[in-house]
Amino acid sequence: MTTPSPAAQALLERFAACRGWEQRARLLLEYGQQLPALSPDERTDQRLIRGCESPVWCLAGWPAGRLQLQLDTDARLLRGLLEVLRIRLSGLTPEQLGEVDLADWYSQLGLARQLSGSRSNGLNAVYQYVMQSRPA
Repeated sequence: MTTPSPAAQALLERFAACRGWEQRARLLLEYGQQLPALSPDERTDQRLIRGCESPVWCLAGWPAGRLQLQLDTDARLLRGLLEVLRIRLSGLTPEQLGEVDLADWYSQLGLARQLSGSRSNGLNAVYQYVMQSRPA
């Protein structure tokens, strides 16, 4: 398994300090506010991820062989989940990306129990979309 980046490690520490779901939910909303929005021109059908209940757009690039990831949605709590996913995946090489265990990541954050099946499936759809963007 790939070791989390310093930013992802700091995120883990912030979530570990939370005492229950309410604090984690507030922290997710805070992280969601940090997620940069895509412009209307970037919200294309080609970037729309199928498999999510709420519309999610993804722009993945690989400058210098490392993932540069932009995600966007209008759903507030989902914005936070996408931002913690973006923090975990950004900067990884294609090989490192393939080693990420999303279920374990959300479990480490203390969020796994609060994720509905449809939300987990949606986050996995985002991950699969990014995996398909990997350079050959």
